[in-house]
Amino acid sequence: MMNLLKKLAACGLSLTMILSLAACGGTDDTSSGESGGEPVKYLIGISQYGQHGSLDNCREGFLQGLEQAGLVEGTDFEVDYQNANFDDNQATQIGQMFSAEDADLMVGIATNSAIACFNAAEDKDIPVIFTAITDPVGAHLDAGNITGTSDALPVEGQLQLIRALQPDADTIGIVYTTSEANSVYSISVYEELATDYGFTIDAVGVTSQAEVTQAVDTLLSHGVDCLSNLTDNNVVGVLGAILEKTDEAGIPVYGSEVEQVKLGCVGGAGLDYIQLGIQTGLMAAKVLTGEAACEDLPYETIENYGLYIMGTDGKAVLVCRVKEKGSVYVREYLEQIHLSAPWMAIGYSAENRQAFGAYEKSETIAKIIAKKDKMMSQFPF
Repeated sequence: MMNLLKKLAACGLSLTMILSLAACGGTDDTSSGESGGEPVKYLIGISQYGQHGSLDNCREGFLQGLEQAGLVEGTDFEVDYQNANFDDNQATQIGQMFSAEDADLMVGIATNSAIACFNAAEDKDIPVIFTAITDPVGAHLDAGNITGTSDALPVEGQLQLIRALQPDADTIGIVYTTSEANSVYSISVYEELATDYGFTIDAVGVTSQAEVTQAVDTLLSHGVDCLSNLTDNNVVGVLGAILEKTDEAGIPVYGSEVEQVKLGCVGGAGLDYIQLGIQTGLMAAKVLTGEAACEDLPYETIENYGLYIMGTDGKAVLVCRVKEKGSVYVREYLEQIHLSAPWMAIGYSAENRQAFGAYEKSETIAKIIAKKDKMMSQFPF
């Protein structure tokens, strides 16, 4: 990676910005810098809003996409990767730093980082690529020298999965950040589709990550039957603390992607963020090489998603891949879902899942079949 402090000083950035970026620990030097021979062609600034599994996978997939397009790190491009630690001020400073560095391309992973990069890039007309944004239109990132990929949630698949595992459930609790356009949009989709599957949505808004666990307490006091996560960074960032509370209350939590299931959610209809990143990297390669301008590339939405279940061993199980968000596939996989998560047939609790081996297989399978038959008659499709 290029010597960051020299570049900052040469560009006349303030000492305050230098110290704040150094203090936040945002620099994770993954770039190769000059490789001892010819200088690299392109400098790519990657601003990641925070560190958790799905955003990390986006970044990893993005680099894979560049590689698939024939671009070699250290020869064709170098990366200045910065982590904003879920802090809007840091995200703004990172975007300004990339602009001062005259980056050839800025990449914003998650809405707040993308907005900060876009604002910083406008004066110099630096192209910006985004990923992990649910609603680019609502975030006003659908026009200008910017494009990327959307991670709009397969909400209908999630509702089907919850109904499959909890045929008697009535209320789904959701915690969301009121200032996060993606989350507000996703809540509206949940509320629009929930009644089709016999659910009501109890949504509690927060303004910061510090309020999330208190919001979970509020939902548990309301008697919700389960929680369903969005790709809300404030919420996902404290998922471990959420799961401690819900496990104690015996309330399942459904994730919005596989990394959340790996952390302890009972299941989820979620996107493959590695694949989303690859798709984004392929778009970025076209912009870098001059094959296309951002204005010529409408933002793209990944259509495939997977149905994931936490198995009895605590590991995420991919039940199936769904090729189109609008297609209804859950009914075809009900028996497989229940065999993957048989502990749901005897009532959710962390203890039931962990102690499942103590149950006689024949008795459990009988319960699964009985519950599946009841559930099949209740499905609205």
